[in-house]
Amino acid sequence: GRAMDDFDAFGKYLDDLAASGRRLRLWLRDDDAVAPSGALDRLLSVMNRNAVPGLLAVIPAQCTPALAERLASEPMARVATHGWAHQNHQPPEMKKAEFGAERPHADSLSDLRRGYGAIEAAFGARALPVFVPPWNRIGPEIADALPKAGFKALSAFGSTSPGPVHRINAHVDLIDWRGTRGGRAAAPLLAAFRDWAETDEPAVGFLTHHLVHDDAAWGFVERFLTLTSGHPGSEWVSPSTLLEEAARAP
Repeated sequence: GRAMDDFDAFGKYLDDLAASGRRLRLWLRDDDAVAPSGALDRLLSVMNRNAVPGLLAVIPAQCTPALAERLASEPMARVATHGWAHQNHQPPEMKKAEFGAERPHADSLSDLRRGYGAIEAAFGARALPVFVPPWNRIGPEIADALPKAGFKALSAFGSTSPGPVHRINAHVDLIDWRGTRGGRAAAPLLAAFRDWAETDEPAVGFLTHHLVHDDAAWGFVERFLTLTSGHPGSEWVSPSTLLEEAARAP
């Protein structure tokens, strides 16, 4: 079928990369985990099967002790702080953000601190000092203040710009938020990976949202991880490695 052709072409692209001694570096971020679920099991299972490490962005105010228990023995999962309560504080006419420029700085900083504190307490060494702002939006001043709350990196969406805080962004979103709210078609997703591969981003971030995946989304995740994890033209990089690399960069 059609999807086969898209993946075959992408496999050929990876073959060409490998032949020229290059590799597509990939990393995985999944947003909005708060509790164990069948969807989370399915995500962890495909990660484990393909030895693909990932960063789960967990909402601190809603996080259950059961989630920490569920992840305690998961070798591939690390945890980031996903806002505090995933609550919008912007005026109604503005795009949603929990840590937007309109919110009083002191309130934002206090939520950053308690968010990271809660995630560290729940997940211990599995928690990385990475902040994932809800809706991928954060005011520039509060972004600069992340180190005051203990964070070493910010993970939002799109091109990374240099700043006082290291960035490990996601670039390709699996979900079609404006249309079906399910998985996007394989062709545009694979094209987006190729486009980002041509930029100087340290690794191309694949963003998933296990709680809203439909069959198309799961089908893509399973095929994409299987193809790329076993191919010499691509490699999955752990979030810990990206953090270390960012810290070493000039």
